[in-house]
Amino acid sequence: MSPPSSSGTGPGKGKPPRGLQKKKRVRTARGRKNSSTRWLARQLNDPYVAEAKRHGYRSRAAFKIIQLDEMLGLFKPGRRIVDLGAAPGGWMQVAADKVKPSATGGVVVGIDYLEMDDIPETTILCKDFTDEDAPEVLKQVLGGQADVVMSDMAPPTTGHRQTDHLRIMALAEMAYEFAREVLAPDGIFLAKLLQGGAQKTLLDAMKRDFKKVRHVKPDASRKDSSEMYIVGEGFRG
Repeated sequence: MSPPSSSGTGPGKGKPPRGLQKKKRVRTARGRKNSSTRWLARQLNDPYVAEAKRHGYRSRAAFKIIQLDEMLGLFKPGRRIVDLGAAPGGWMQVAADKVKPSATGGVVVGIDYLEMDDIPETTILCKDFTDEDAPEVLKQVLGGQADVVMSDMAPPTTGHRQTDHLRIMALAEMAYEFAREVLAPDGIFLAKLLQGGAQKTLLDAMKRDFKKVRHVKPDASRKDSSEMYIVGEGFRG
C-alpha cells in the first residue's frame, strides 16, 4: 500500500493538528533510567509521533522531509532521489508518494545498514554507506544521475557535543563527495548537521559547487535539538 499523499492541508502539509491534548505521564518502572523515562514521555506527548502513526508513516521524521519539500521543492514527478541513512524509511515513503516512480520513470533509492521493510516503488540497499564499495553499488542501482541526494545520517551520540558534531560532519562530508559525483546539473543536496564550529570546509566547497547554499530547520525538528540541515541548490555540475 502506498503511503498517504502529502498534498492538501493539515498533516499532509507537514503540520499536525493543534487540538488541545491532555499531557500523558509515563509510569515509573523499576530499572528504567531517568533518560529513558524522559524519552518515553517526549514520544507520548509529541503530536508528530501520533500523526506519523495515524497516517502510516514509519517515523515522525516523515514530517521533517514534508516540510523540507515545501521549502525546497525536492520531490517532483519523475525525479531521481537518493536517500542516505534511510532507515526506518519515512523519507522514502514521502519521496515515492511525490515522485510516483512507476508512472513517471522516476527513481527512489535508499541505503542504510539497518534492515527495513520494503517500500513500494523504491529500492532499498541494506548496506553501510561508509563501506568502501557503497558509492559504486548505489550508482549501479541509480543507473544515472540524481536530481536530489539527501542524507539524514547520524552516528550514535556520545553525549559529548563537540565529538558528536565532528562525527556527523564526517558523514555529511562523505555524503557531499558522493553527491558531487552523481548529481545532475541544478540538482539539490541536503544533509543533517549538528550545530557547531567545524562546517567551514564543507560550506566553502558547497558554495563553489552550488548556486545557493543555506541552513534550514523544519518545524518538526524538536526545539531542544541542535540538528539543522545544510542545503545546496542549483548544482553547477
